[in-house]
Amino acid sequence: MKTNTVAFLILFIFCISCTNTKNEKVTIDFSDTVIKDHTINKDGSKAVYIAIASMTSPKETYMYYNELIKYIADKAGYPIYIKQKKTYEEVNQLLEKSEVDFAFICSGAFVGEYKNGAVKLLVAPEIDSSTHYHAYIIAQKDSGIENFEDMKNKSFAFTDPLSNTGRLYPLKKLIELQENEQDFFLKTVYTYGHDISIQMVNRGIIDGASIHGLIFEYLSLYHPEKVENIKIIEQSEKFGMPPVVIPATLSQKRREKYKEIFLNIHNDSIGKQILDKLLIDKFVIVNDTIYNSVFQLKELIGNVESKENN
Repeated sequence: MKTNTVAFLILFIFCISCTNTKNEKVTIDFSDTVIKDHTINKDGSKAVYIAIASMTSPKETYMYYNELIKYIADKAGYPIYIKQKKTYEEVNQLLEKSEVDFAFICSGAFVGEYKNGAVKLLVAPEIDSSTHYHAYIIAQKDSGIENFEDMKNKSFAFTDPLSNTGRLYPLKKLIELQENEQDFFLKTVYTYGHDISIQMVNRGIIDGASIHGLIFEYLSLYHPEKVENIKIIEQSEKFGMPPVVIPATLSQKRREKYKEIFLNIHNDSIGKQILDKLLIDKFVIVNDTIYNSVFQLKELIGNVESKENN
């Protein structure tokens, strides 16, 4: 087999030291187990955790979400501890075990958990007046690659096995070409962060990648040097925005409290400043129908993989 699929992971452990010591409302935990000291708060109450699926590298994810979680913790009136996991599957497991109150997950990871009844939709971000986004297939500007077909015998970066934009969408492209990843690509890697995939293409380490369009646009605005050597060769159909979800077992009281906080962040001057930095207009209630294209994509991939394994 000419494809060598590599699990590629970059850990920025030092980002723990970036925590603002003046505000102890939020603590980040990269470990796979709950730290004993955080199980119970100083007042004797049970510690509250939320989970973040790292669509960007750990350092970047922490930077993006830290202020937002501090704000939510202040409004909720109790400390909230962050569990940031390396893979989407790990976050799904936390939700299934009801070890977190809510989680930020990708739409690809969401559809499986929603279908088996493990999670419920809470809210989703609205960006540029839309609750949809796209996958981008990217390559270096001077690579000579003009479309996905040109990725034949090239190296390619996936994000996470459960990622919609970083895994499911390029698999759909392969199905349309009647190809499979082992025979089509020269080499594939898993980066576990859309920003890492972007950096690898920008630096010429990998020929191409499928990435979350909104993360590309964020970097284009705030860090244009990180995408200066990149061109977008294809854009996907619309997908429902990655949602904020809760375990199905979460109490109605907690559910309503978090919903009220999220839906009113944009009405608060401090909250709006935080959302502006994240390029989010506001959080809104969404219907599960906005994820129909993701459901269909996951079903398509599942059916093809099932036939291949039989």
